[in-house]
Amino acid sequence: MSKLLHISASPREQASESLRIAGAFTETYQDSHADAGIDHWDLWDGSLPGFAIGAKAKMTVFGGGEPQGAEAEAWAAARRTFERFVSADRLLFSVPMWNGSVPYVLKQLIDVVSQPGWIFGVDPETGYRPLLAGNGTRVAVVYTSAVWGPGLGPAFGNDFQSTYFGDWLRWTGLTDISEIRFHPTLTGDRDEARRQAEAHAREVAKGF
Repeated sequence: MSKLLHISASPREQASESLRIAGAFTETYQDSHADAGIDHWDLWDGSLPGFAIGAKAKMTVFGGGEPQGAEAEAWAAARRTFERFVSADRLLFSVPMWNGSVPYVLKQLIDVVSQPGWIFGVDPETGYRPLLAGNGTRVAVVYTSAVWGPGLGPAFGNDFQSTYFGDWLRWTGLTDISEIRFHPTLTGDRDEARRQAEAHAREVAKGF
């Protein structure tokens, strides 16, 4: 049975544009995939582990060692987070733009799960090897912003949101990616931009 994991990086609940568009996606996905399961993961719910000690454990693993004590506990917490992340064959991300980039909780998820032997391997001659490649996982990402928009000059900011997150997805080996965008800008028609984004979300969800 297929499983969709919706990972939300927005804390704004009903006021969130990214969550509203993701809601249109998940509703259509459920209607089109009656046997599929859907898991909603709010990254603001406190489930993400801290990674100060985990970072030490990571370097222990890099050096060929086995984490012990507090490092072992932090490594186990990171592993549980990774296992939830890879538990689904369909991933939907709600990603609002924060200061030109992604919310820090999404970066925290990335830093927790991006571990050697889980997300990547590395060879001194050939470099990184993506370990999630070839597993058939499909990804949809809802990108939203209020000020920045395609075609606007640097006075309105820059897109380090989709460039960074898309690069990370491909680095892991997740390359089957659909983007759904909502960038009405300060002078655009928000209602029409929202209608188009929700329509695109439903279209993607039907065949996802």
